[in-house]
Order: sequence, then C-alpha cells, then structure tokens
Amino acid sequence: MALRFYAQERVGLFIDGANLHAAARALGFDIDYKRLLKHFQEQCHLIRAFYYTALIEDQDYSPLRPLVDWLDYNGFTMVTKPTKEFTDAMGRRKIKGNMDIELAIDVLEMSAHLDHVVLFSGDGDFRRLVEAVQRRGVRVSVVSTVRSTPPMVADELRRQADMFVELEELAPMVARANAPKREPRADAGREPMPDDDGQH
Repeated sequence: MALRFYAQERVGLFIDGANLHAAARALGFDIDYKRLLKHFQEQCHLIRAFYYTALIEDQDYSPLRPLVDWLDYNGFTMVTKPTKEFTDAMGRRKIKGNMDIELAIDVLEMSAHLDHVVLFSGDGDFRRLVEAVQRRGVRVSVVSTVRSTPPMVADELRRQADMFVELEELAPMVARANAPKREPRADAGREPMPDDDGQH
C-alpha cells in the first residue's frame, strides 16, 4: 500500500536506524537518505525527520559516524546515545543500544504539532505508542517489510497502524541508485558507512 497524505497534513518521520537498515538489508538494497528526505519533502508538508541510533563510544573509529554527521548537516534531527556494554549470564560480552524510549518520547511530544506520524520500524514494542498518539487524533503509518524471512514487522504493530507500507514498494524512491543489488539477508547488521552524499 502506498503512503497517502492529505493536503496541508503536517507530517513527521521517525526512523529507527538499526531497524530500517536491517529491513532494507533483508530486502537486498541500501537506503539513500538524501533521496528519502527529498521524496517526503515532495509528497507532503514535512515538519521534521528524526533518526535514532546508538553509537559505540570507546572505538577509535565508528563506521556510523560519517552517516550520523551527514544526516545531522542535511535536514535530519539526530538522536543518538552511547551503547552500553554488559556481560550476560554465560559470560559473553554484549552491547546494548536500544533507542525505543527516546523515539517514543519524541513521538508523544511532537504529536501536538503533527497530523501524521510515519514510523520506520517493525518493532512490536511500539504498538502502545501508536495507539496513544492515535487517541490524540494523529494518523500513524508504519514502514517495514513482510517480504523477508522472517518478516521484519510485528503483527500487532501492523494491525494497530492506520496504514502499513511495504518498504520494498518504497525502494524505487529511496534505494541507493546504481548500487549493485545485494542478496537479500535475514540477519540484522549495523548501519554501514555512507558515501559523502548520504547514500547508505
């Protein structure tokens, strides 16, 4: 289903960076954030585009840093925080970088200034958030994919959304142009380093 916007509808994009990257990777393409932003600016009255990601701070070089810097200078509102390192019960070193709370707070705070929230995530934890902003009279569209194995969107989130948009159908407008098609992958990796024009 294609995204539909009403005239003068105020729209906000909320991008769960790791989740969107994993969904696109599962479909075998990369996101070009310059094209993504341009597409929405042309389609609707875009108020703000938020991008959420956690960064590993103790590394000399993070592959995410060029992407974060490019987005910050090119029309996106960046929300980042350092990852946390912990050891699990089996003694394995784990890194945690969940941005759900930050995204949820921003959606709730911005909902007073928006008519339509576009959430780029398939995380089922956002179902209650979607329900809460819908009660405030805000429409919510969810962008993710069911065409990967396993599907990247939780069924409860898809049901709660006013509209579910298949990421693969947005690919012609937001995929990195002239990039070789990747083999679709179901494993979720971290966001890669972009080119200097914001291509992912």
